[in-house]
Amino acid sequence: MQAQPKKPATLKSIVIVVAHGLVGWGLCGATMGVGMAVTTLEHALIIHAIAAPVLFAVVSLVYFRHFRLWSPLRTATAFLGVVITMDLLVVALLIERSFKMFASLLGTWLPFVLIFISTWWTGSVVPPRPVDTSH
Repeated sequence: MQAQPKKPATLKSIVIVVAHGLVGWGLCGATMGVGMAVTTLEHALIIHAIAAPVLFAVVSLVYFRHFRLWSPLRTATAFLGVVITMDLLVVALLIERSFKMFASLLGTWLPFVLIFISTWWTGSVVPPRPVDTSH
């Protein structure tokens, strides 16, 4: 497979990528919220660590099938950047008022790595849509 030339980021591409990253982050947050309501924190973290890459694979599948504006590596980096930023600003600063979550391998760092890998892998295996040349 031949590498696609790098396209410059446009405002539209940034908005689309960030929106998909926010959807993934929101689904992960919902997973943690429901998990903490129905089970222990430890079990909720385990469920989240399993669910995060699955959720991001689904979000990535939608993104790569319908948009594919950026490469898998660039998209994975952007999605992870969105997740880290939102975890830092919303979860750590606003909700928990502590950076303690970043000391947790299971709760933070493992999901970060798995989100990146699942996004990159999904983008690498989903074929690009054929270009419509009929117009």
